[in-house]
Formats: sequence, structure tokens, C-alpha cells
Amino acid sequence: MEIKTLVLALALGNLSLCVALFFFEQPAGAATAARGNATWARARQLQALAWGLVYLRGTLPDFLTIPFANTLLLAGFALDAAALWEQAGRRIWRRYLLPVLLIAVAAFVGAWLLQRTPPERQAISSLAIGFFVAAGAGALGRGWSAGTLLRRYLVVSTVVLALAVVARGLLVLLLPNGWSWVSPELVQGMGLVALYLVMLGNGFGYLLLVRQRLQNELERLEVIDPLTSALNRRGFHQALAPWLALARRPGQPTALVIVDLDDFKRVNDHYGHLAGDQVLVAMAHACKRQLRDSDTLGHLGGGEFAILLPRTALDDALLVAERVRGALAVQPVKAEKAIINLTASLGATTMRADDTTVGLFQRADLARQQARTAGGNQVAAHAADRAAPLDA
Repeated sequence: MEIKTLVLALALGNLSLCVALFFFEQPAGAATAARGNATWARARQLQALAWGLVYLRGTLPDFLTIPFANTLLLAGFALDAAALWEQAGRRIWRRYLLPVLLIAVAAFVGAWLLQRTPPERQAISSLAIGFFVAAGAGALGRGWSAGTLLRRYLVVSTVVLALAVVARGLLVLLLPNGWSWVSPELVQGMGLVALYLVMLGNGFGYLLLVRQRLQNELERLEVIDPLTSALNRRGFHQALAPWLALARRPGQPTALVIVDLDDFKRVNDHYGHLAGDQVLVAMAHACKRQLRDSDTLGHLGGGEFAILLPRTALDDALLVAERVRGALAVQPVKAEKAIINLTASLGATTMRADDTTVGLFQRADLARQQARTAGGNQVAAHAADRAAPLDA
């Protein structure tokens, strides 16, 4: 394939990626993704325009097809890296990428004004582009151990292509007339092929990663209560299932605690649902502060939460429940119209070898009802586990 044809393919390829992003759908409110997509779209637009100008070299004035086109090209690759870092949750454009871009542009334009040779100018642009491509690979490589196969593939392939782009610049500079069977045209062609693969990898790889991240977020929201950030009913039951299976084996027991806010309906009726939401958030935070990292908090609905305490005997579960009760009692919620005092009734039980989810929750709920019947703001164990409630 001729070099000019490769340049045209780069221009049209970047343009097609711009069109693909225009029709790319993402959920409303995904601010980080939208910001990264906007940066990535600008990168594609700059690169498409830059390669278009390079393709028209000899037709348009040199200042458009050489310094101006390369400035756009370098800016496009810098924005490519910025978009990947924004997707990774960090904005490094002003602190790191912009200074490198300005230095690279100044070096290239200076070399053109001083009428340096084309190989010298190509070496400058290749080194700068290689740096930006490697910077993008650095963003993709964050969290390598937990990364997906797609992300790992993109990291490795991007690093290899960055090295190929840098090698092209160095070979053009050090061997302007070629070496043995390696002609200058072959070096140029291989360099452009590497840039074409970078375009494809960064382009479709970026879109696939965005799609993958949004899919992961949707899957997370299926099991997470967005208000309290605790597991929802479905997520809590999923977390509970393996512990029910382990309960059939001898070993330390696992406990379940139901936490039910006293008079939560009255809070919603008297102060409104916004105040009720504030109460639920405060309640979740108070519970989490009393739990270990291995414990699991779930929001079952309304003012009812559940706590899974792995490898915890009943006496220890009652102590944890009492700490939770005490933390709620000393944490009033400042709503718009009033200060709302929190109290809760808690019921605790431990798993048995023959337990099902229904049976386990029934025992914990019966213990919670026992605490509520005794006046609320109390902790109780199921009658089969312990007869008397632990008073506040």
C-alpha cells in the first residue's frame, strides 16, 4: 500500500470514529464518561483534520501541511491520552500532557523554521507521539491485577505500537538513506501502519472499554441501593447464599441481624420523604461504622436493614447489634423542619445446618418483633437462641 493511501486511510478512519462516537449511546448522568468522550471526540477530530492536511501536501501551502498539520496531530494524540486518563478517574491534561505537547510543538515548529531536515522533524513528532501513546497505555494499565483481558490486551498492544512509532522516528533520523534491505520508504510505511493500528486500538478499544465500564456499573446498580450504598435485597440475598451453604459444615457460626427503624413511617408522614431519605443515609452510615470489613450491610426496604456477620457467635452478634443500636440512638438527624432522633429494634439469630433463606429471616424477624413489642430501642435474640432480650 502506498504511503499516501495510508495517510488517507488514517484521515478517513479517524473521521469514521468521530461518527461512531456521535451515535454512541450512554446513560444520562454519566458525567465522567461524557467528559472523557468529549475529549476523545476532539482527539479524533484533530487527527482526522491533521491527516487530511498531510494527504494534501503539495496541493496546499507547506505551513498548513507541515507545521500546522503536525501541531494538530500532536494535540490529537495528547488528547487521546487525556481521554483515557479521564476514563480512569484522573485529569492530568494541564499538569503533565499540555506542557509536553507545548514543548513538542515548539521543537517541531522551530525545526521547520530553521529548515532542519525532514528526518529530524519526523524524529521529533515520532518521539512525542510515542510518549502520548505510552501515556495512554499507562492509564489503561492502572489496576492491572484486577483488569479484564480486554484491558490487558490493549495495554500490551499499545506499548508495542508506541515502541514501533518511536523506532520509526529513530530509524528515519539515524538511517536517512536506509540500511541493507530496509529502505526509507519501508520505514515510513511501517511507521504509518503502526499509527494506523494505534488509531484502531485507541478508537475501538476506547469505545469497548466505555461500554464495558457502563455495563459493570449497571450490574453493580442491580445489587446496590443507590441511596444508602448498601446492598439491596437482591444483593444481600446473593451475599448470604454462600454462607448458608457453609453453615452445613462444622465450624464457627454465622449470624444475621435485622435492624428496623422505630416509627419510620411517622418520619415520612410528618417530615416528608426527603427527610426519610436523610434518615436512611444516616442509619446506613451509623451501621457501617460499627461493622468489620468482612461484615455485610443490606437495605431490605423502608427503614429495615440486615447485617450479615460471618464467623460470629450469637453473643458476639448481640454485642454488635447493641453497638449499632447505641450508635443510632446518639445520632440525631438534622432535617429541614426538625431534628429527628433515631431508635431501632434489632433481632439476631445464627445460621443452622438445615437453614433456608426464608427460615433464617423468619427467626431474625421474630426476634426483631420481640424487641419492638418490648417497647423498641432494644436488641433481642430469637427465642430458640436466647429467651430474654438485651435491654437498652
